[in-house]
Amino acid sequence: MAGYRAEDDYDYLFKVVLIGDSGVGKSNLLSRFTRNEFSLESKSTIGVEFATRSLNVDGKVIKAQIWDTAGQERYRAITSAYYRGAVGALLVYDVTRHSTFENVERWLRELRDHTDPNIVVMLIGNKSDLRHLVAVQTEDGKSLAENESLYFMETSALEATNVDNAFADVLTQIYRIVSKKAMETGDDAAASAVPSKGEKIDVSKEVSAVKKGGCCSS
Repeated sequence: MAGYRAEDDYDYLFKVVLIGDSGVGKSNLLSRFTRNEFSLESKSTIGVEFATRSLNVDGKVIKAQIWDTAGQERYRAITSAYYRGAVGALLVYDVTRHSTFENVERWLRELRDHTDPNIVVMLIGNKSDLRHLVAVQTEDGKSLAENESLYFMETSALEATNVDNAFADVLTQIYRIVSKKAMETGDDAAASAVPSKGEKIDVSKEVSAVKKGGCCSS
């Protein structure tokens, strides 16, 4: 992890979205990762919220801007703006509710309809602490992830199990795609699509971490 640096002192800024049914624990994954907090009383997210945290990856400071939204159908109108510019996604289901696992493929279709094909996606089986209530076996999650070419991890926002690992793995993979693209072009063209150190982004315009034609264009 990076030591203390000024809030705007980062090398790359990546937008990551949390998707999945309502109640699977997306907001607690976000608060655990960004603030190391967990609330048993957390209410369903209304609309959209986001939080940030910086990590050190291969000697570079990566600032993650993580977006969280309600999973309810009635908020689907925000879809295009929510996904715009995302270079990573955590697709979350609740291991104790099989219906949330069944809906993963629908979420995946929506994600792929609205994002670049090279987006880094991790399938997350959350609430792994509730072992006696498990309705989705680990092997089933792994199998689906393998079939869809996703990364996979089981997490517990309550116990803080694998939460940092899940986000860090996604951010590391995104960074490696960006740096590989930069090397392939022989210059920093791909990297220059990312806001430079200290450059502020205008969230109101949903400025992407890696702008169109940046790291993940095919």
